[in-house]
This record gives sequence, structure tokens and C-alpha cells, in this order.
Amino acid sequence: MTVGESYVDVLVVGAGPAGVMAANALAGAGINVRIVDKRPSGVLVGQADGILPRTLEVLQSYGLLEKVLKKGNYILKSTFYNPSADGGIEPTARTAIVNAPTARYHYVITLHQGAIEEIFIESMRERGCNVEHATVPRSLKFSEVGDLTDPKVFPVKVVLEHTNRDDISTEVVKARYILGSDGGHSWVRKTLGIEMDGDVTDSIWGVLDIIPDTNLPDYRNQTFIHSHAGMMFIIPREDDLVRLYIQQSDTASLIDPATGRVDKSRTNPEKLLAQAKKVMSPYDIEIKDGHVRWWTIYVVGQRVAKSYSVHDRAFIAGDACHTHSPKAGQGMNASMGDTHNLAWKLAYVLKGWASTSLLKTYESERRTFAQELISFDKQWSKLFTGKPRTEANQDGVTHEQFMSAFKTFGGFSSGIGIRYEPSLIVNPTHQELATGLTVGERMVPHVFIRAADSHPLEIQDLLPSDTRFKVLAFGGDISIPEDRARLQNLADGLEKPGSFVKRYGRGENGKWEVLDLLTFSSGKEDRIGHLDFPAFFRPHWSKVLLDDFDVHGRSGGGGYAKYGIDEHEGAIVVVRPDGYIGFVAPLDGVEQVQSYFSSFLL
Repeated sequence: MTVGESYVDVLVVGAGPAGVMAANALAGAGINVRIVDKRPSGVLVGQADGILPRTLEVLQSYGLLEKVLKKGNYILKSTFYNPSADGGIEPTARTAIVNAPTARYHYVITLHQGAIEEIFIESMRERGCNVEHATVPRSLKFSEVGDLTDPKVFPVKVVLEHTNRDDISTEVVKARYILGSDGGHSWVRKTLGIEMDGDVTDSIWGVLDIIPDTNLPDYRNQTFIHSHAGMMFIIPREDDLVRLYIQQSDTASLIDPATGRVDKSRTNPEKLLAQAKKVMSPYDIEIKDGHVRWWTIYVVGQRVAKSYSVHDRAFIAGDACHTHSPKAGQGMNASMGDTHNLAWKLAYVLKGWASTSLLKTYESERRTFAQELISFDKQWSKLFTGKPRTEANQDGVTHEQFMSAFKTFGGFSSGIGIRYEPSLIVNPTHQELATGLTVGERMVPHVFIRAADSHPLEIQDLLPSDTRFKVLAFGGDISIPEDRARLQNLADGLEKPGSFVKRYGRGENGKWEVLDLLTFSSGKEDRIGHLDFPAFFRPHWSKVLLDDFDVHGRSGGGGYAKYGIDEHEGAIVVVRPDGYIGFVAPLDGVEQVQSYFSSFLL
């Protein structure tokens, strides 16, 4: 047995969705990161599979969406079946799967977890970071030497065991930070002594991944079936697959009396399929090629970790800190959302750009989100497990209740409605200057055109996840002298030595490491060219845009109105590196923006 020693900025334990999201983002930010996983290889089948609209936006911000769209399956419609008068089931409604009005992508993509992880791993590999499989953490300790608030020290000591080598070797890793993204039974969480709050329900579900042979007409849509025999729903997948979630009626037989836990050996795919047939009657379903790609059973747990970090040096993310039912497809999406939120904050502290107080916002933002998710999940799951209303069961769930909840929860279930509460990086003081945007929510998509070449661009594509804050100056109609003078005054203010771009930007104009500056005029292209913008705002011709239609009149226009920004007074909108709006200020509010950044930047 050999023993080595190494140093790293961030050690990520667990290469599931949360882990690979974190490692990819940190590697992209130039952080020295390692990611280890106890599994000998990645996930080949099964596990999570649904990518919701907000997560699609996040993937686009990392430049990874195209690969997901190429490999995945699109779901655009949800269908609902309920008990019929003859004791079977009948279709009662069909609706769009995404009903959040500001969604950029009006569909859900399904693709198995391993394929999604591999897309991140390929991106990481290009940045010199690889998953170290068959690597098991054996101990985790904090050093008693040094100041835990000093990001330059290496206070985390982890002993790793590499089990895939001829002679099993042990390595001592000293890290500045550690992230536990190692699943619901997280070793990191348990080692840190972090407890979980919440309960395990008595609801048990079976899962089958198959290629179906069925006469149900809606099996290629997201389909919810509520029958007298129970509940199930169907998720169409890539490569002609579908996933069946089947409510188990005889739950007692699935519990091991010795442990009180669900025992997978007490059932099999044949029994799960038989239950699915009962629920679907009079429709039928068989396995087309006789091959079950993946199957499992699970009990629904709804729990949240009491803390997401220890000493702001060790963090947990994903299933390690929240568990819930898969009914709304939140698991993988919530997990990746956690580390999308955390990665840029770690990068800022490690680079010396921000104070360590920034790290506290990870728990305050994402634990609050998880608690809201559990509350939503309890309400949503209750509708799934409840018996349908009949004359004999007046307390049952009606179709109208189910549809109402489906629409009410649309913003949350799609990820579009996530809102972070006020904090040092979420300041809604001047919310009234942009009534169509919400400080604490993600930037609403809209198409603007480049002033120089009339090229239409989606604003979200101008906000890549490159660890920079985006300062968006909505400068009014600069074809009007008063409006242009106001924008020139902003340029003059930003050029002063003490302005926030000079103090915190870290670099020369247009090449800042911490900030990017984009300017949008409400004027029309027949009256404005890119050279009409003050020179400060156009270090490159692509940095100035117009709120106007493209040359074909197909997209663009109406952006100021959509965002609720006065087309003459304008506003400054500050978008965080993760795409969420942190602050809105008046166009002459350089000092207010300065104050916002000074609360956490160095």
C-alpha cells in the first residue's frame, strides 16, 4: 500500500449530476478541482432522466444544450386519464407540458442520467479534469492549524483509497474546500454529522424502463393515469423507451420486517408490469422485446438537511441534502441547480474576488429552495396517492383538482419560478424600475438586435456562465438628445477611477474578469447605429444592442415593455454569474451599484 499527498482547491466527492456540474463549472473558472467517485464507472442505465425548462437554460449558458437536445427526447404535451363510467379509464384532458409564460423552452427533455453526466464529463475533460472512479473517501478531518476564514489555507484533510489499482493505494488530500455530492446516503454528510429533517412516507412506487407494445394512444406524451386500481404515469424516453412509475397497492409485502425498509427482492419487473396493466385497463401494455432496461422500487422520502455546510469549508449538494419524490422531475434538476449556485461563489472566494461571506448565501438560497420544494412535493404527491373521487368516496381527488395543481405549480415545477430572497447579493430596493423582471429570479428571455449588424440575439445567450456579473445598461432612446445625454453621463461616471467597473472589474475596459457590460437602447435601427452609443459602451462593436425587430420582422422588439423599463428613463440591471437578477438601479445610480458590489466584492 502506497501513501501519497496532494493539494487541491476543491475536492468533489460524488460524480452524479450535482458533482459533475460543480467540477465542470469550477474547472471552467480556472479552479484546481478534483472529482472522485466510488463507482467503478458511470451510470449506464436508469436513474434520473428529466431535464426541465430552467435547467435547459442553464445548460445553454454552459454551451452544453445542443448535445443534450441531439441525444434526448422532447416532451411537449401532458395527458390525463381518469376513471370511466364502465370501471376502466378514459382521457379527460391534454395540455402543454410547460405553462410558465416566460419559459424560453416550452418542452422537457428526457435522457438517462449517465448520458447527461457524460456530456459534462466531456466538457470537464477538455479543461483537464477527469472523474477518478473507484476512489473511496475513508476519513475527513479539519486541521486545527490556521484560520478557517482564510481561503488560502488547506484545512480539509481527506484520506482517499484508490481501489482500481494493482496495489490498493491510499492518498492524503489537503483541500481548501470539499463538496459532498455523493447521493442520498452521503458519506460526506454523515461524516460531517449533518442530520436530515423530514419524514419517509408510506407511499411505495415501482419503476420500469421498457420499450412498450401498447394500445394506449398517449404513451409518447407525459401521461398521468388515475384509476380505481391505483396511479401511474408514463414518461417517454430516448430510443423508443418509456419509463413507467407505478403506485404499489400491496405495500406491506414490500417491507422487510427486520429492517422496516423497502426490499427490492420482494418484487420483480413482472409484478410491476402486472400492476401497470391493472391501472391501465382496458388498455394493455407488454414489453416489446422482452427486455427490461432498468427497474427499481422506492419509498418516497421528503427530507432536507439541517445544514448545507460546516465552517463554510465543507458543503453538501444534491440528494445529499434533499430527497423528495420524482413525480415532478425535480431531483436531477434541483441537484444541478445547487452546484450551479455554489460553483461561482467558490470561484470568487478562491480567486480573492469576494469575501467569504458570499459562501453563506449558498445555504440561505438553496436550503430555502429545498424547503419550498418539499412543501410543493407534499402537495403534489398527495394528489398522486389519493384515490379518485367517486360517489362512494367524496373525499377523493377530482380531475379538476389535479389539473388546477398542475397549472398552479407550473412555474415551480419548470424551475422558471425559482426566486431567491433578499440578501447581500439580492437587493430589490429599486424593483419598481423594472416591473417585468423580478430581483432574485432568473433573467427573462427576450430577443434584441445588435446595433452594428441587426443580428437578432437572445439576451440569455449574452449571459454565459463564465463567472462574470453582467451589467445591463438600458439606456433609453439615444436618438433623442436628452436620453443620449443621460447615457453619456453614465459613461462618464463609469470612467471615473473609483467607479465599480474600475474598482471591481479587474481588467481594462471590455476585458474585465469580474464584469461584462452590455448596453440596450430603446431606439430603432433606422435612427441609430452602433457608433451613436458613447464610446465607453462599445469597446467591441458587439456590446451595444437595440430593442427592435430583426430585418424580417420575425423576432425582437418590445423588450423594454416586457421588462417594465421606461423607454426613456432606462435602468441598470445587474445579473449574477448564475443568471439570476441581483440588483436593479436607476441609470444614474452608479453609486447604488457600487454599494451593491461593495457588500461582497473585494
